[in-house]
Amino acid sequence: MEPWSIAALGFAALLVLIAIGWPIGISMIITGGVGTIVALGWRAAFSTVGQTVSMTPVSYELSVVPMFILMGELIVRSGEAGRLYGSCYRFLGHLRGGLAMATIAACAGFAALSGSSIATAAAMGRVAMPEMRRYRYADDLASGAIAAGGTLGILIPPSVLMVLYGIQTGTDIGQLFIAGIVPGVLGAVLYIVTIAIVCALRPEAGPRGERSSWAERRSALREIYKTLILFLVVIGGIYGGIFTATEAAGIGAFGALVIALVNRSLSVRTLVEAVTETAKVTANLFFVLIGAIVFSNFLNVTGLTNVLSGLVTGWGLPGIGVIALITVIYVVLGTFMEELSMVLLTVPVFFPIVTSFGYDPVWFGIYVVFITQLGMISPPVGINLFVIKGLFRDIPGRTIFRGVMPFIAMDMVRLAILIAFPATALFLPRLAAP
Repeated sequence: MEPWSIAALGFAALLVLIAIGWPIGISMIITGGVGTIVALGWRAAFSTVGQTVSMTPVSYELSVVPMFILMGELIVRSGEAGRLYGSCYRFLGHLRGGLAMATIAACAGFAALSGSSIATAAAMGRVAMPEMRRYRYADDLASGAIAAGGTLGILIPPSVLMVLYGIQTGTDIGQLFIAGIVPGVLGAVLYIVTIAIVCALRPEAGPRGERSSWAERRSALREIYKTLILFLVVIGGIYGGIFTATEAAGIGAFGALVIALVNRSLSVRTLVEAVTETAKVTANLFFVLIGAIVFSNFLNVTGLTNVLSGLVTGWGLPGIGVIALITVIYVVLGTFMEELSMVLLTVPVFFPIVTSFGYDPVWFGIYVVFITQLGMISPPVGINLFVIKGLFRDIPGRTIFRGVMPFIAMDMVRLAILIAFPATALFLPRLAAP
């Protein structure tokens, strides 16, 4: 049997295991391990898989993951979500759809510290939805804004997905963080434009809130200065070359701890909860990452990526055609697969193909994170949709699906901008380069 045939069977077996409900990490370890045995034999396979399992968790580069997760967990428990929303509401609440716009702006700010889409959607949902319901916002607009705003958590740095992409591909994580700033801010702006369009067509969907005085706005800004300082220290330090992404993660976690102490929101119980949740999430991520590396090694020894690269070259597709084809694949995968699995499963296959066409690895990292972000609000299994449904069980699923459709349409516009103008993502990294 040809090596690429073994890889194709391994891919098929993996998809079958995922489809019947097996955990993605276990599925990748089993298929990758068995496939490596078939391709290399027992002795070489056990050596390769054993080394991966033993060495991956102690990798220095991976220490950035639990630190950023801990930072997000502490920020969630520090009360900063409510302060961010209150500050954004003071500036935008008086506009038609202003409360939904404030939700997007607050999600962007919270995302800059949490690094998690789910945490952003859950935290802002608890804060923003009661206010929007008090002003009789349409449930579809309110839920759609929270779900879409939550996706900014994996694009605006720091982002755990960017970290995992960087580790998988050897791309500088600090460069990825810097590259995510402009696309992330652009996403927030376009989401606000989307809300304005929806409310222009349906004024009753987003009534105006109360107008705040400039004194109230200045007071609101003073309440979020700690969050702003922490973000500037973490990202500014990376941008200025003062410290690495790993060092920034440690500083960020310590800064989040200080904020929680200053806000008097940290008790022994909340600290234990934050550390425990960090351990759970980190263990899950590491388990899936180990599975992804085992499966990636299997693909490498079978030469599947070389076969696919040659096949794509043989088709005579230009680079933009390859990106269009990959986009279609990601959109389809996003309708039934969660974001972590998509990134870890597809990047080892697509990365060598895309870079062979001359695309920048940093740009492709932002593209991957963005297209994954789109999958998080794509029916029927967009994970943020389930977060909102879990928080507000009285909102029908079809209402939430209807609410995210305008945001998905605007994401398509943003995707076109990112592909047509790579400088959207590469401008800041090139500016920071020595």
